[in-house]
Amino acid sequence: MLAWTIYISFLGTLALMLLKLSAKTARSIALLAAIAGFAITAYDLLHSANGTMTTIVHRSWIPPLGIEYHLAADGVSLVLVLLTGIVAIAGVLFSWNIEHRANEFFALYLALIGGVYGVFLSADLFLLFVFYEIAIIPKYFLIAIWGSTQREYAAMKLALYSLVGSAMVLIVLVAAYVVAGAKTMSLLELSQFPFSLHFQMWAFPLMFAGFGILAGLWPFHTWAPTGHVAAPTAASMLLAGVVMKLGAYGCLRVAMVLFPQGLDPWGFSALGLASWRDVFSLLAVIGIVYGALVALVQQDFKFVIGYSSVSHMGFVLLGLMTLTRVGLTGAVLQMFSHGVLAALLFAVVGRMVYNRTHTRDLTALGHLHLNKAIPFAAITFTLAAIASIGMPGFSGFVAELQVLIGAWNAFPIYVLCAGIGIVVSVAYTWRALQKAFFSDSAPESTTHALPPISMPERLGAVMLILASLTVGLYPQLLLNLLIPALSSPLFDGLRKGHWQ
Repeated sequence: MLAWTIYISFLGTLALMLLKLSAKTARSIALLAAIAGFAITAYDLLHSANGTMTTIVHRSWIPPLGIEYHLAADGVSLVLVLLTGIVAIAGVLFSWNIEHRANEFFALYLALIGGVYGVFLSADLFLLFVFYEIAIIPKYFLIAIWGSTQREYAAMKLALYSLVGSAMVLIVLVAAYVVAGAKTMSLLELSQFPFSLHFQMWAFPLMFAGFGILAGLWPFHTWAPTGHVAAPTAASMLLAGVVMKLGAYGCLRVAMVLFPQGLDPWGFSALGLASWRDVFSLLAVIGIVYGALVALVQQDFKFVIGYSSVSHMGFVLLGLMTLTRVGLTGAVLQMFSHGVLAALLFAVVGRMVYNRTHTRDLTALGHLHLNKAIPFAAITFTLAAIASIGMPGFSGFVAELQVLIGAWNAFPIYVLCAGIGIVVSVAYTWRALQKAFFSDSAPESTTHALPPISMPERLGAVMLILASLTVGLYPQLLLNLLIPALSSPLFDGLRKGHWQ
């Protein structure tokens, strides 16, 4: 049934593009499509999911090239499909005010969601790449048409970075296909092919960096804060919540699975780095600290959240490079946790605050005393903030703890550096919270009453908070899916060579 998450999303896109509907009807169709995708995922999790790889659809597609329409899911896929369903519903609820070209907005929104579902469920690498590209196109138009600050620049920058990363990935996919005999693009079959060490040593970094661009890998991260700030609220939620996860998922599912020997030592040392594993773990740690430090000095509320996303995605990439089971499970949990919490933070800043005050300047917001003007927004941001900095009981604590444990086993010095990033994250989070919601500055003499938080906004916020709280209190819900997935034959190459 999971294939219907893709089909329903695209059918919703088709209906919204072909029919002339009111804004209210367009919103309703988008919400129903998002709820249907989430319901299908929840049903599969409750009734048939055990974490191991299960084929959903397997049909011949382009026989002369050995390309198949092959959809399959394991625990890693299911966790991210679940994340997509949750964020998709919340994004529609926080877009309930969209009136301008609502049909086109929600059509592009559902097309993006369908592409994301397709990436997470593809077991054929050509199919995965097609869905990956499908997800890029709607991002551009959502930002360029409905965005705000420097929207054309931000949309073009995001598209160019994404396309460069896609080109890097495509080069390696074609090379791997040819080297393996030009008979199949199946992920399962190519993962068992014995690519030479020489081939893997150049193929792995090129593909990992290509996917890593979309994951916010430093120093290729600059599209992310700019794109987040310019995007409309729902697009910001999707960019941080699920689109950045496409890159991290590709790093794990494709680059690391196909080319595990690409992580082996080079045989020499340069600047203290002796392998691509050392290089990418260092870049991940730099991203953690750099993103946190830059967020600390931002005056634009949305830029604070944008750079915090770069910092938190650094934990995902660091977890991947630990090559420990606990680190890898922590990385996927961090994908889920950051997806939920970043979506919530952008929803508060973009929809609850900016749409009512028409400013993101922290000093200007301080004069509005938002804790009294819109108390629900203040409470929601406080909960999301403490969850994102790793408060026990929320998903962020479980995820980052596992990443740090895995990193301690692999490279202890980086744990200390990541710890600096965590301390700084507390500082920038509380700075933004105090300046935006609990400032003691004098109120403006012309202050007007702000519109109350709407019911759709309240429902979206509660759903995202409950998702983080549920995983934080009962992480076994997702670990029961992830551990069998990481123990499957798909990860044999990593286990044989590197796992600790």
